[in-house]
Amino acid sequence: VTPRGDLAEDEKSTIELFRAASPSVVYITNVTIRRNIFTRNVSEVPQGTGSGFIWDRDGHVVTNWHVIEGAQAARVTLADNSTWDARLVGAAPDQDLAVLSIDAPRERLVPVSVGQSADLLVGQKVFAIGNPFGLDQTLTTGVISALGREITSRTGRTIDGVIQTDAAINPGNSGGPLLDSAGRLIGMNTAIYSPTGSSSGVGFAVPVDTINRVAPQLLRHGRVIRPGLGVRIADDAAARQLGVEGVLVFDVAKGSAAERAGIIGTVRDQRGRLILGDLIVGIGRRNVEDTDSLLGALERHEVGDTVEVRIIRQGEPITLDVTLQEVE
Repeated sequence: VTPRGDLAEDEKSTIELFRAASPSVVYITNVTIRRNIFTRNVSEVPQGTGSGFIWDRDGHVVTNWHVIEGAQAARVTLADNSTWDARLVGAAPDQDLAVLSIDAPRERLVPVSVGQSADLLVGQKVFAIGNPFGLDQTLTTGVISALGREITSRTGRTIDGVIQTDAAINPGNSGGPLLDSAGRLIGMNTAIYSPTGSSSGVGFAVPVDTINRVAPQLLRHGRVIRPGLGVRIADDAAARQLGVEGVLVFDVAKGSAAERAGIIGTVRDQRGRLILGDLIVGIGRRNVEDTDSLLGALERHEVGDTVEVRIIRQGEPITLDVTLQEVE
């Protein structure tokens, strides 16, 4: 046998990264409850698996909403192979995020190191750890292939700013961390583009900046606190039938942020003719073409922020300052 000599430096760094980060990665089992119609015995049946990562030493675990969607119970298995019952703390289906809680001792919990995604560059090395096809603690490597992609959540809403990678992501990887070369969380592996359902070199991860914005709200409130204008808007299809571009304001709630800022809704005159309200065409620097892009632009802000709302009123462009309110 020929001695191989020392490992290459990049191999050493990858091995060390896995050793440091893998204790933060968990295996999640989605469980359903079934009753035998003859014996009336109740049994728990696994109906899906996925990945997640430890957020803090209080036992909070972050994963994809679609990993635990429809679960009647969930189990979280740590890197030391101990398994714990999980409860749902909060979910944000529009962002495909969920937070679970387990009662594991603090000394068994190793929170992931959290980075940021705003300064990522195409070509950076990335590392995915997860449980593809139920094979726990699997490491795959690749690079950032593209930034600013868009994917669709289970609710039909667009998730923007998504990271594209060629690191192999397969069923079961969902909810697991995408790490940079420093071992910091930069995204959550969420989806793949594949005609076969397995890795084709095109994977997508929700950026960590989105997770950093949403997860604390789920921990505090169990839901996302949504900023809004306090308006009711027309259906996109109806607006197009009327021949208008942008988001048509149908009604303005009394006492709302929109009313205080002077936004006008759609009304009928004394003869019953329809007088169209304001058309929202931009929030800050982001253009608004439809309902989805309006909600996406608003979600980049928080309740209490004052934003510039660009509208078209009777053919004339107007900019109004609106202090965002909480909306359902």
